[in-house]
Amino acid sequence: MSLVINTPIKDDVLERINVGDIIYLNGVLVTARDAAHERFLKHGLNLPLSLKFLPIFHAGPIVKKVDGGWSIVSIGPTTSMRMESLEYDFIERTGVKMIIGKGGMGSRTADACRKFKAVHAIFPGGCAVVAAERVRRVLGVEWLDLGVPEALWILEVENFGPLIISIDTKGNNMFDERIKSINSKKFEMLKNLDKELSSRL
Repeated sequence: MSLVINTPIKDDVLERINVGDIIYLNGVLVTARDAAHERFLKHGLNLPLSLKFLPIFHAGPIVKKVDGGWSIVSIGPTTSMRMESLEYDFIERTGVKMIIGKGGMGSRTADACRKFKAVHAIFPGGCAVVAAERVRRVLGVEWLDLGVPEALWILEVENFGPLIISIDTKGNNMFDERIKSINSKKFEMLKNLDKELSSRL
């Protein structure tokens, strides 16, 4: 299924989405990666904006100043698994509805997505310039003292994607399922190889 989702994101929209579906995003998107997660969860600083019903992007953009504002030059995804130890609490405490990044996430994030009706989506790697083209404007920036890549960039996006759902609101995890499938085939191959070797002895 391919679907366009608008922010703020509603639960009933997310509940119709399954692992492997492709979506595009319109509305507000906020970048948030390692330092922002840690400042909020480990150091106890309140977020300077509400993320309730919004998506976040694990990304560190390249930006330039233009006419007193900002323009996104490039915005590639960061490896989401780096936030795995913090994402459950982040989802629970912020009410964020979509996590976007590179690669998959683990079982704790899948549990949070199931419990709090959120999803994780993959933005294809190597498409940072394409992503920047989907940013209509920079609405603002917070925690710039963390540095440009780690700051909270508040973006207005249009047809941002393609985003591939890797964890859905049922807690299904595309990467876990793929690993199980690979392991199952691996064990079968090893078993057959063992039989073959035994027959030659």
